[in-house]
Amino acid sequence: MSLSQQRRFPRRRTSVGASRDFVTGVLIEWELHPLVEDIRLCVSELATNALVHGAPPGREFCVGLHRGEELVRLEVRDSGPGQPTVRCPDNEACSGRGLHLVNELADGFGVDDHIVGKTVWLVFKTPVASLTP
Repeated sequence: MSLSQQRRFPRRRTSVGASRDFVTGVLIEWELHPLVEDIRLCVSELATNALVHGAPPGREFCVGLHRGEELVRLEVRDSGPGQPTVRCPDNEACSGRGLHLVNELADGFGVDDHIVGKTVWLVFKTPVASLTP
C-alpha cells in the first residue's frame, strides 16, 4: 500500500495552523490516530522554519505526507537557500530547539537539496495493528 497527499501553503503565519489541520485530517483518514500528536507537533516546527527561514516573500511552501507499509514520511519543501541543522542551544536561548525536538520524535530525519530550495523530511514507524483474538 502506498498513499500520498500534499498541499501548498502561502507564506503567512496562519499557514502553520493550516498545515497542522491538513496533516491531522490526512492521518485520521488513514486511521493513524497514534501518530497524530507527534506529527502535528513536527509539522508545526517544520512549517514555522519554512515560513521564517525558507520561503521568500511571495512564495509558498509545500507539506506532504506519504504512507508506506511500515513508515509515514512527512515532508516540508520550500524554495529558500540554506541547510537546516540540529542545534543544541543553551538553557537561556529563546529559539533553536525545533529541529532537535523533531529529530527526537521522528524515527528518521534528513534534508534533500534541490536546484532551488530543499525538502526537510521525517519518517515515523506506523503503529502495529492490534491483534484481536
